[in-house]
Amino acid sequence: MITFRNVYYRYPGAKSDALVDVSLTIEPRRATAIVGSNGAGKSTLVKLCNGLLKPVSGSVMVDGVDTIAASVAKLARNVGIVFQNPSHQIFAETVEDEVAFALKNFGYPHERWKEMVDYALSRTGLEKQNLRSPFTLSSGERKRLSIASILVYAPSVLVLDEPTVAQDLGNRKAIGSIIREYCGAGNTVIAVTHDMEFASKYFDKLVVLNRGGVVASGKPQEILANEQIVSKSNLITPDSYILSNYLAKHGLGLENGCDESVRLLVRRLCP
Repeated sequence: MITFRNVYYRYPGAKSDALVDVSLTIEPRRATAIVGSNGAGKSTLVKLCNGLLKPVSGSVMVDGVDTIAASVAKLARNVGIVFQNPSHQIFAETVEDEVAFALKNFGYPHERWKEMVDYALSRTGLEKQNLRSPFTLSSGERKRLSIASILVYAPSVLVLDEPTVAQDLGNRKAIGSIIREYCGAGNTVIAVTHDMEFASKYFDKLVVLNRGGVVASGKPQEILANEQIVSKSNLITPDSYILSNYLAKHGLGLENGCDESVRLLVRRLCP
């Protein structure tokens, strides 16, 4: 569990706070998406999860450990972050060396490396790229490589900053599948994303940030049905939710869920 209590953060030299009085609980074994407009504080928030940034005031607790008192190296074993720009964490000569680095760093037995690396590469669709230089990969492949480099050692919390950037439909589905399986195995996923279609489909909870503060949190269907929250936070409502909200206003309701409402309309229009 990760708990934020009255957290403020201001970057050195900045005139205003990037995060303002954030109190939030990231529930274990669930997928939580952090959403909001550019500059809302989303990436800042997730960097506080493993001590890359320390709160100016308030506290961030990870499984009862105050991040101020713990090193990044200690926290990183349990909270793995995939950065928005994969080039910020790629450095090895080959793809498989990149993925194996964490295993070496955390002292995993060498005889287990190949099996663990092969699994991470296969889950991210990079098994045929294992001997290539990471710097020759496309931007989408580099993003998936950065996911594989964290996935390989299975931290209890997986943090993804804009995981669907430069991904086609098939890879978006594959990343969504990884998220569901990861939570199903008893782990926690946190993601920063502007991809509301992806967030609404694969995440249990949305946390909405605006100007550094939490303005709402709840199930995707609850957040996206609230026109005031959507408008205030400049969220891009998925087309399926726009249609589903319209159906709700005309008596079909959202109690069966967005996808079911859309299927009901299709059946009526195309008997």
